[in-house]
Amino acid sequence: MLLIKNGYMIDPETGIEGKKDILIDEGKILKIAECGAVLCGKMPPHSPHGDVNETAQNGTDDEGGSDGEGNQAKSSCEPDIIDAEGCVVAPGLVDVHVHFRDPGFTQKEDILTGAAAAAKGGFTTVVMMANTKPAIDTVDTLTYCLEKGKQTGIHVKACANVTCGMKGKELTDMKALANAGAVGFTDDGIPLRDPEIVRAAMEQVAELDLPISFHEEDPTYIDKNGINHGKASEFYGNGGSDRMAEISMVERDLKLAIETGARIDIQHISSKEAVQLVREAKKLGSNIHAEATPHHFTLTEEACIEYGAFAKMNPPLREEADRMAIVQGLADGTIDMIATDHAPHTTSEKKDVPITSAPSGIIGLETSLSLGITELVDKGYLTMRDLMTRMSTAPAKLYKLDAGYIAEGGPADLVIFDPKVKVVVGNYASKAENSPFTGWELTGRVEYTICDGKVVYRRK
Repeated sequence: MLLIKNGYMIDPETGIEGKKDILIDEGKILKIAECGAVLCGKMPPHSPHGDVNETAQNGTDDEGGSDGEGNQAKSSCEPDIIDAEGCVVAPGLVDVHVHFRDPGFTQKEDILTGAAAAAKGGFTTVVMMANTKPAIDTVDTLTYCLEKGKQTGIHVKACANVTCGMKGKELTDMKALANAGAVGFTDDGIPLRDPEIVRAAMEQVAELDLPISFHEEDPTYIDKNGINHGKASEFYGNGGSDRMAEISMVERDLKLAIETGARIDIQHISSKEAVQLVREAKKLGSNIHAEATPHHFTLTEEACIEYGAFAKMNPPLREEADRMAIVQGLADGTIDMIATDHAPHTTSEKKDVPITSAPSGIIGLETSLSLGITELVDKGYLTMRDLMTRMSTAPAKLYKLDAGYIAEGGPADLVIFDPKVKVVVGNYASKAENSPFTGWELTGRVEYTICDGKVVYRRK
């Protein structure tokens, strides 16, 4: 049993917010009450601002015996207590776009270290992309990922591939993969170029009632990927990636989605034109969704010049007008989700080669919440409730997950964070460090992450 006292609760689903006590038992929220109305037991509280150990626990503390600090553990009828004074208590964050590089590239990240980074960032649910090696195009590979995910302490879900081997030619056995636990489908990392394959895939996911997510970049318009065609490509002396690479495929897939009724996600949107296309398409179909990354609503192509390969990603950082269109899209709901596209790489892959040879992508799980607070809430574009909707409730709804809300009888998946404290980015739980935000001072810090009623992260 766990009691969270004195926190400022935000439930994006109902819009209810205010200071509350929350009592948790057996992985569920047992009671939500006004502060002081829940019996709090006799044990001294853990303070989010006190000296507690940083953990990414893969399980629970044993009942009885010692608690590891020399104190006698209490009986199961007396709650542990977290004093969340000065903190926000919100639904655990949900990231529907992460790369854990497992199987196949575990020198970059694996499911265990990726989940530890997620827990440190406040995430209780993540959805893995399928561009592993082997790709998640068979039941065996999918089962490996899901079983390893069960060892982490958080909810690790996985998409399966749309096409066999990510070759864009032949659809996978989508029904078998769905039955084995795939929560959606994507070939993220390699765009689907054949419109007939896309249509057939949309028709299948519509039947299965699962989402399909699209990486929208037509290679026809790309000379060197990861670098915007403009100031950044001129700096590096190549053609870069033109915005038409994204615009053309977004336009195609929105049209097909409206025709088929498929539930689609336009991933990591980067251009003002794509934002407007989604805005107009949403007037015609309710199954259209879009996501933005923290790096796309924070940075522009100048960062690619300043940070080199540490700010190289697909699609690339673009111009200030694009960044602001993404911010406005998040503010008005055109873009319903924030997703990190957490993409770990080794430091040598990013630093020891020319930018045109370096892989694209940056890590993002441990900076996402702070960037949302710093760039969107503190600057007045979103309320804190809006931010929690984009980072928890809306992603959960896309995948129809039992997450993204706080209610009696609901899942005890929560994040407790201080929305005012300043933090300097670094000391990652991820294996990787490929981020342009290292050393930045941001606002907002995760104090606790609670999944299934268990503390899976607490700040040191």
